[in-house]
Amino acid sequence: MIIGSIKEDLASEKRISLTPETAKNIIGLGLKICIQKNYANHLGIDDKEYQDIGVEIKPSSNEVFNLSNLLIKVNCPSENEIKDLKENTILVGMLNPSKNKNLIEKINSKKIKIFSLELLPRITRAQSMDVLSSQSNLAGYRAVVDCVSEFEKAVPMMMTAAGTVPAAKVLVIGAGVAGLQAIATAKRLGAIVSATDVRAASKEQVESLGGKFLTVEQSEDMETSGGYAKEASEDYKKKQAEMMKEALKKNDIVICTALIPGKPAPRILTEDLVKLMKPGSIVYDLAAEQGGNSAFSEAGKINSINGVKVIGVKNLMNTLPLTASSLYAKNLFSFIRNLYSKEKKDFNINLEDEIIEKSLIKKV
Repeated sequence: MIIGSIKEDLASEKRISLTPETAKNIIGLGLKICIQKNYANHLGIDDKEYQDIGVEIKPSSNEVFNLSNLLIKVNCPSENEIKDLKENTILVGMLNPSKNKNLIEKINSKKIKIFSLELLPRITRAQSMDVLSSQSNLAGYRAVVDCVSEFEKAVPMMMTAAGTVPAAKVLVIGAGVAGLQAIATAKRLGAIVSATDVRAASKEQVESLGGKFLTVEQSEDMETSGGYAKEASEDYKKKQAEMMKEALKKNDIVICTALIPGKPAPRILTEDLVKLMKPGSIVYDLAAEQGGNSAFSEAGKINSINGVKVIGVKNLMNTLPLTASSLYAKNLFSFIRNLYSKEKKDFNINLEDEIIEKSLIKKV
């Protein structure tokens, strides 16, 4: 059985699905691998590193498609790539099915079994495959680094002969994986950190990292059975806006990380709320590509509103492609190891396995 991977469109994606380390591990399972020529040259990884461990190098993506029983990618295949996909193969990646419905339907029409790793269940066995966690962790770290670069003041408190410099105040909206890493990173840099989340269960996690949890009084359960946040009611949104009014006046940096799986990002910061912030403050919106948590947020742009910088993030993992690729490739290896049966020497689509059943995109 052969696993294949082709180059991504470097104009929008610098990550790769297969590192030399994970290629070696996959070959250790008894599988073969083929990749497209110059697969990871942009990351400083030469084809020879792959060849030395037994990976076949093919001159074109079409040859990789024709040879492969299972294809691994970062993003959903393009229209042109779908035309070249071979029937009855398996495709695994971060395919964003809610955004790429038309492309997914075209792939399904070629009798290809499609696994999208964003759909993995939140269970202990799937933790090593959890692409959302591995990539979000990096996003939370990078968000703080970028904000510090844009913020035109010192972040930690400094006591000098000329006087004391107060510590910057950072508010993190959404205490999932990205939010918790943002809290931890901001605290390490000496900021005073607070955070809020619709899930009351996240209070303990925020406080364990040294952050102050801002609570919105509510009686409804805002957490799904899968551990994700669900959409808030109108009553909750009103209470949240009142709490935000006071918080935004005090904070220098606001990092937005709130997402609802399969839906547009919830709009938490209205135009009026953003305008309450002090000139020189920053709003950094990690949810910009899903519609944004903040007003004035546009993916890939920095908008200045009354002296407040609203930064809409786009393709953030392209700023950390080596680290992001390393983690993503390890997630893929764990998924492949679970899917492959050494005894049958084949990929076992066992729908009684919750990991396989939940991540498989069924035909509509």
